[in-house]
Amino acid sequence: MKALIVGMGKLGYQLAKAMIDENIDVTVIDKNERVVDDVTNLLDVISVNANALDFKVLREINIGSYELIFAVTKNDEANVILCTMAKKMGCRYAVARVRDPEYYKHLHFIAEELNIDLIINPDAVTAQSVEKYLLKKYLLVSDEFVGGKVRLVEFNIGNDEAFVGKKLMDLEGFDNLLVTAITREGESIIPNGHTTLESNDVILVGGEAHKIEEFDKNHSGVTKTRMVNKVMIIGGGKLGYYLGLLLEKSHVDTTIIELNEQRCLFLKENLPNATIIHGDGTSINLLEEEMISTFDAVVTATGFDETNLLMGLLMKQLGIYKSVAKISRNNYNRILEKMSIDAVFNTNFMTANKILRVLRGKNSLSVNLMLDGKAEFSEVILKPELTIYHKSIKDLNLPEGLLIVALVRGNQVFIPNGDTYLKPYDHVVLFCIHDKLGEMKAIFQVGNTRKTLLNQLLWRKK
Repeated sequence: MKALIVGMGKLGYQLAKAMIDENIDVTVIDKNERVVDDVTNLLDVISVNANALDFKVLREINIGSYELIFAVTKNDEANVILCTMAKKMGCRYAVARVRDPEYYKHLHFIAEELNIDLIINPDAVTAQSVEKYLLKKYLLVSDEFVGGKVRLVEFNIGNDEAFVGKKLMDLEGFDNLLVTAITREGESIIPNGHTTLESNDVILVGGEAHKIEEFDKNHSGVTKTRMVNKVMIIGGGKLGYYLGLLLEKSHVDTTIIELNEQRCLFLKENLPNATIIHGDGTSINLLEEEMISTFDAVVTATGFDETNLLMGLLMKQLGIYKSVAKISRNNYNRILEKMSIDAVFNTNFMTANKILRVLRGKNSLSVNLMLDGKAEFSEVILKPELTIYHKSIKDLNLPEGLLIVALVRGNQVFIPNGDTYLKPYDHVVLFCIHDKLGEMKAIFQVGNTRKTLLNQLLWRKK
């Protein structure tokens, strides 16, 4: 299978890595020669330095032989035109990045009329996740599977004596919970029961939903959870706008601080129930004037990662219940685990994950900024024809780096051990490092169905 990615910014690069992990042959096109050279040195791709809107370029690479095109340049109109051209020339599936709020209400119409299979809006995708985090009970960052029955949380153990210096097998209060991964000094560790925890390790804990809720209450550092009713957003760009829309619908008291006066006028017109303040959201004097201490949550969503992280830290020092920061680059992972910010959302990871989920079918979700995209979780319903039954898990000889985090049988949630036997139609949540994805797919037949989009594209080609 072949995929073309046009636009090698941060999202394009993340998509290229994801497609390579899917064993897809990747071609990238970008007008910037330096960017093309960098990508060629870093990734196993075919790189083309050209303007993809030039009809001759698409014809020379034989776009009709490609199953996928991802148009993710900075120009929305160019992305739409590229996808339409590629589909007309025989490419089977087209994905366009469209960010402008002016198009947001008409995405379905644009996709249908211009024959684009998927239009993705990174800021809207991120806003949905941020809103979900703000309005849920948990303070720790979490993901959920099997209709919310299984949850995962990231937790920095700091210098907590309940964790530091202890082996995983000796941790107390971990019934029906499992530590699936550890991040230490920016490096990812796949642990076992004998792994000893160290100060400032970030652990990824999976388990039954109510057990995760207990874990959150016991270890988030907050003795009592509270509802988020009042939110400040620093930065009224696209993410701030989309998040403001969602919070308005949820009847949350929302304040947005934006430096650009024209942007403030747009926000006032389109978010009539929000308080829009023209000013510098990094100004302590302004924040104090707006009584920052009365807010339940603050989201730092400026166009600068460093500003967002520093302001997120400041919010925690000021006692804000939930401090959330938006970033778009991957090179902060070594310091994120040592920060006290409650949640950090990477727009490019989240967008790539959303696209992968569509391509691979609803049962698979690639997650987790903490692991720098080096691993994923998949939710799978076990098919009757698998050859893994009649053996305990310890006898399946699963490769190192592939872990069954949880299984749901009926309404019961289990954290399996080596003596557990799997049954047909069990819902299982799998953790797998990318080096072992091929083995995971072979053992559990993840994606081996014509119902997944990737396989439909292959069948159409045949």
